[in-house]
Amino acid sequence: MSSLESQYQTNSVAAVVPGYKRSRLWIRARNSSLGQWVRSCRRCPHELLALLRSEHVSVPRVQDVTRSISALQSAMPESEAAEDEADAPIFLLSTGWRSGSTLLQRILVTDPSLLLWGEPLGEMALLSRLTEMVSHFISDRNLTEWRIQPTLNSSSLSKAWIANLYPSSRDFRSALRSVFDRWLGMPARDHGFARWGLKEVRIGASEATLLHWLYPQARFVVISRHPYDCYRSLVDSGWPQVYDRYPEVSVDSAAAFARHWNRIAVSWSQLPAQFPIVKIRYEDIVARKVDFRELESWLGITIQENSALSVSVGGTATRAALSWYERLIIAHEAAAGMLASDYKK
Repeated sequence: MSSLESQYQTNSVAAVVPGYKRSRLWIRARNSSLGQWVRSCRRCPHELLALLRSEHVSVPRVQDVTRSISALQSAMPESEAAEDEADAPIFLLSTGWRSGSTLLQRILVTDPSLLLWGEPLGEMALLSRLTEMVSHFISDRNLTEWRIQPTLNSSSLSKAWIANLYPSSRDFRSALRSVFDRWLGMPARDHGFARWGLKEVRIGASEATLLHWLYPQARFVVISRHPYDCYRSLVDSGWPQVYDRYPEVSVDSAAAFARHWNRIAVSWSQLPAQFPIVKIRYEDIVARKVDFRELESWLGITIQENSALSVSVGGTATRAALSWYERLIIAHEAAAGMLASDYKK
């Protein structure tokens, strides 16, 4: 049983009185200072043991993805390089769960022409797995054979070396792009939306690099929040176990959460300066410090932020602060990301 599950296990009263767990009395007891202290004590052993486990998710570096894409481009004949690039999806990414991504998603879709899908099949890690595939796609030897392969003339193929005969890299790129066009773009357009995109909490700069190759006109918005507040909101939510990748990579502890947050936060520093990205802090949204007029101009949409901000949706935090050991774990595991994002420990 995960810590997020065990901390909310029913007590003896809840087990024998139907509906007790959902009652105001139970909620009041759970959120009281004593109730929070008891739950904190229960979580402590699991959290400290999780810290000792060296479970890290390995993802390709932006440099690896960029190198593979450059090699793919080099195998594309100049005559095939031009393609209609009018589609300009918006990709809203965050440094993990409870970072305010859903709030910003609701703000952006106040433009009635835009649909942002919410973490579609995120636990499948489709985009991350595609990115891994592309980053390790071909050896130098086979890349050379691809570049010098014979023309696809039926009269010459039977007399040529065709053991390694590939379609154009443009066809490969179009095939990858068609996955997202058919899966996300077409349903949005079928429902009357001129623009589409997605909100995701699991992907970082490497996946964004692949998306930018597939959609050169895409715009990327990245939202961050202090990891202390993110984890406090996640734990206090009472959600069952969450996954980076189902079922092998769960996020069931402060250490697992901090490593996920850190991996994504650090990744953004790997992007080139010209990458089409805007970074926003959740703290600045709630403090009304974000210039939404500048953002809507850059995205090419119309934003009515007051409409979305007037409604509270999905708030979960009940504690004023994390426990000492949760702060210690997160500060240790997310140190690099907090430094890169200018968050204090």
